[in-house]
Amino acid sequence: MKKILILGGTTEARQLAGKLVEDFLVTLSLAGRTESPVAQGVPVRSGGFGGADGLAAYLKETRTDLLIDATHPYAARISANAAQASRLTGVPILALRRPGWKPVDGDRWTQVDTTGDAVHALGSPPRRAFLALGRQEVAAFEAAPQHHYLVRSVDPVEPKLAVPDATYLLARGPFREADERALLEEHRIDVVVSKNSGGEATYGKIAAARALGIEVVMVRRPILPEVPSAETVEALAAMIDHGLDPVAERGV
Repeated sequence: MKKILILGGTTEARQLAGKLVEDFLVTLSLAGRTESPVAQGVPVRSGGFGGADGLAAYLKETRTDLLIDATHPYAARISANAAQASRLTGVPILALRRPGWKPVDGDRWTQVDTTGDAVHALGSPPRRAFLALGRQEVAAFEAAPQHHYLVRSVDPVEPKLAVPDATYLLARGPFREADERALLEEHRIDVVVSKNSGGEATYGKIAAARALGIEVVMVRRPILPEVPSAETVEALAAMIDHGLDPVAERGV
């Protein structure tokens, strides 16, 4: 059986692994940043590889036939390392890249390039901001301590933000629009700060903000390497099934 390494950490990566495991030897790689990841259903490797060279060495050592980048849309460094490791080893690569959200009528988006830009976009007057960014990104908001922050993450933010007014929520999506609307109203939120993650699991806050007329500061996606890709689990599985990648000809 051919060996596939999936760089994961997303719901789609887990779904793809489950779809491929009957026909391939699948290993799912997780960065190890989440303290209590959900069960994956396939063999899991946790932790980094040591950059592109380390990943290339792993691919050679394990005689991997196909590398799939199914990481988060904002995992730009991992995606770059994956593309470079593919070039170094000749192991073909495919990417699973869910489409981003697009503003619709009623949305009040302020689009920025970085988390630091998002801090500046909040402005000087105190505001009540919902930070839906994940714990890795929120430290930047210590630069604007005048705001009240509602911080939601899967794992605890440690250390806490060095700001006088912050509330922390531990929760794992998916999040329904009705629940997100209730959350925004309960905490009197007047601005949501979000990454453009795409997908349905976390779109509820965007729809809720639109319904309530609340501004969204949206951090644009980073530029990722150009590799063969698909937007859905089904489409990527079909690429493999139909031989649109060079796995069958590689003869490892």
